[in-house]
Formats: sequence, C-alpha cells, structure tokens
Amino acid sequence: MEAKTLPVCPVETTLTLISDKWKVLIIRDLLPGTKRFGELKKSIGSVSQKVLTSQLRQMEESGLLTRTVYPEVPPRVEYTLTELGQSLRPVLDALWNWGNNYKEKMTDE
Repeated sequence: MEAKTLPVCPVETTLTLISDKWKVLIIRDLLPGTKRFGELKKSIGSVSQKVLTSQLRQMEESGLLTRTVYPEVPPRVEYTLTELGQSLRPVLDALWNWGNNYKEKMTDE
C-alpha cells in the first residue's frame, strides 16, 4: 500500500490495515510463529477458504506477512508475519486486555 493512498489519521491507517475481524485473528495466530494455510483455517474457525485466501493476499500486499511456497507435491505454503506485522503485538495485547476487562465487568454485574 502506497503511503500517498493512506488516510491522514494514524488510527484510520491502522484500521485500514487490520479492521477486518479475520485479519486480526490471522495476526493473533501468526504472532507465535509461522503457520500453514490449513493450520490458520483450523485455528480461526468459521472463515471460508475464499475469504481467508483473500485476507492473506491483502495482508501480504500491505507488508504485514510473507507467503512462502515450497516446490513440493502437494505444494506447501507457509505464512509468517514480517517485522511490520510483528510490530502489531502491542495493539493486539491492548485489544486482549480491554476485551478481558470488559468480560470481567459484565460478569460482575
């Protein structure tokens, strides 16, 4: 994604890159390390193959992850967060903490 097409507001820029529910879950699942397509599909759950493929391609174009294809039969494809993708860890940590606090507040009432 070219800088000139990004929103002026930094919050909007971040949301532009990760606003889709599946993208956040993909990042969550890749933070510990490299995963294959099937592993991602299984860990994320109800996402369709078509949507997951589309999200992964968009994230690759944005520079958040790399896709490595191994010349095997059947082909093995692995996804790994780039340094830029890994830099989203504090954002996901903050989302996790907020969600956890929210759940605790709601169950205490």
